[in-house]
Amino acid sequence: MAKEWAELTPDEKREERFKAWMSASDIKFTSPEARKAYRERVTRLGRAFQLQKPDRVPCNIPVSLFAASYAGMTLHEVMYDSTKLKQAWRKFLHEFGDMDTYMGPVFVPSGKALEVVDYKLYKWPGHGLSTDTLSYQCVEGEYMKADEYDDLIQDPSNFWLRTYLPRVFGAFEPFRNIPPFTSIEEIAIMSFVPFGIPDVQAAFEALLEAGRESIKWAEAIGSVINEALELGFPSIIGGLAKAPFDTLGDTLRGTQGIMMDMFQRPDKLHEAMERITPLTIASAKSSVSDSGPPIVMMPLHKGADGFMSGKQFETFYWPSLKKVVMALVEDGIMPMLFAEGSYNQRLDIVRELPGGAVAWYFDQTDIFRAKEVLGDKACIIGNVPTSLIMTGTPQQVKEHCRKLIEVCGKGGGYILAGGAMVDEGDPANLTAMMDAAKEYGVYK
Repeated sequence: MAKEWAELTPDEKREERFKAWMSASDIKFTSPEARKAYRERVTRLGRAFQLQKPDRVPCNIPVSLFAASYAGMTLHEVMYDSTKLKQAWRKFLHEFGDMDTYMGPVFVPSGKALEVVDYKLYKWPGHGLSTDTLSYQCVEGEYMKADEYDDLIQDPSNFWLRTYLPRVFGAFEPFRNIPPFTSIEEIAIMSFVPFGIPDVQAAFEALLEAGRESIKWAEAIGSVINEALELGFPSIIGGLAKAPFDTLGDTLRGTQGIMMDMFQRPDKLHEAMERITPLTIASAKSSVSDSGPPIVMMPLHKGADGFMSGKQFETFYWPSLKKVVMALVEDGIMPMLFAEGSYNQRLDIVRELPGGAVAWYFDQTDIFRAKEVLGDKACIIGNVPTSLIMTGTPQQVKEHCRKLIEVCGKGGGYILAGGAMVDEGDPANLTAMMDAAKEYGVYK
């Protein structure tokens, strides 16, 4: 008799999730050859993620916004025209050739939707930045004040709705006038009066308009991703999550604010992270589908070597991050921790995670030492320099990849990838990465 899900061990759950990813039961492949290619690619990736030897080293080419420039379009064009968005990403899909993975335009937001709600946390081409700018930019700020920790801790949803959203979305300023929903009781005689105020209604109209635009945008993105899957090209990102420290630092307090909080109000910072952690876990789990990649991408921003000391990392950053990671591992989901910047001083600390349960994606970390310290416990991913991919020659890229494969590919458990994503450059350099994996990465 088959075990119930709750009775399975974390390893058994992970194995079931990887099997579901492989089965691709809900994908309508364009041909038997596409189905075969999909299974070969997922098998290759799955074995690497689980510290086994695949047929060869997989390669995740570092494209994010690259498809726009590849198609001769600006980011501004594809952020404001879903038809052009699809054209650009489909062009790259059909012309690049054989890939182990494919990333759709999941990180391209709708410029119109952002404008409708007057989003203040980003600047993007045509809105604070030149229309020919290659990327969008986060705007640092204290979107939660130092004396508002208790408000966040007491009721995160109420704080987000009535304090945070009005600061980050200009259109939602009237939400400050909405009473807490927890004040509504069974005799709801006057509960709906605030929703009749004209500016509150205007805020909801903006929300509805942004929602309609976002549905159209999601359909465009989904159509490209589904087409790639039907052609046999999988993604390796099944969901997204952040470290609780980064949620506070990126989204609420800003870098300067949260760094000061470690000294001035450490207890409140810890309490807030404890409050946010279960919310992060629930959100991360819900982002993973039953049949997609059982991989949650976790970009780690403020835990890098240059942001805090090792003691601060162990005190403030690591405990809540580890809770999120372990909750995902317990449910058979594999966290892919993207160590942005350098994690050279963190390798011995993060080694305590269970073997075969996580993947580490390295940017500027000494990946050879990372392989030495973590290679028996975690899949290692990375880290061809972005500068090399964008400005080097195909031969230089290929040679660098060869060195990475020879050291990090030993024994399996390695995926060749860029240190970060590229927005423009010579497509031949991306081809050189794939060629290196096929030429040097074959396991005898």
